[in-house]
Amino acid sequence: MFTGIIEEIGTVEAVVRGARSCRLTIRADRIFGDLKLGDSVAVNGVCLTADEISRPVFTADVMAETVRRTNIERLAPGSRVNLERAMQLNGRFGGHIVSGHIDGTGTVSSMVREDNAVWVRIAADGGLLRYIVEKGSVALDGISLTVAEVGQGYFSVSVIPHTAEETTLISRKPGDRINIECDIIGKYVEKLAKAESGGVTMELLEKYGF
Repeated sequence: MFTGIIEEIGTVEAVVRGARSCRLTIRADRIFGDLKLGDSVAVNGVCLTADEISRPVFTADVMAETVRRTNIERLAPGSRVNLERAMQLNGRFGGHIVSGHIDGTGTVSSMVREDNAVWVRIAADGGLLRYIVEKGSVALDGISLTVAEVGQGYFSVSVIPHTAEETTLISRKPGDRINIECDIIGKYVEKLAKAESGGVTMELLEKYGF
């Protein structure tokens, strides 16, 4: 599990492509503090396993299903990526619960500056937008963000200067694909509601501990 608080921006050193899968080698710095073989690292929000470590690089395999659902297929040597190690339970939980399991991708449609912030609009299909609510949480390329606006076929976030400086989000351009992980709580609530013919009721919420 992750928090969506990016630790550093890494650089893709190499991409070895299979028929449908690939193997990534990524150069980093800060995350090597306690990184061990088999540890999880979120790369642009995608949970990957570090199966080879030779500081300052680590390598991870990406299976075909992950390539299909994310923007990893567009990575190339020199690409900058957001990196976060799995969260620890002995510290502050600054973002929101992020699993590193991408739901799909959206497309950056515009970026507009407003004083010290930048509004980023993301076009997405209805299958993703159903889980995105105003003032709720969403992870974009692994970055924990608050949804500022939801419209027909899109949603927007407002990016503060710190996030702009510490992540790759502002370097994206209109037309770029971006990984989206919706808030996991909404997906579980929907599944529970579908399992009960009566829909969401107070009795249903109490039954499952809400």
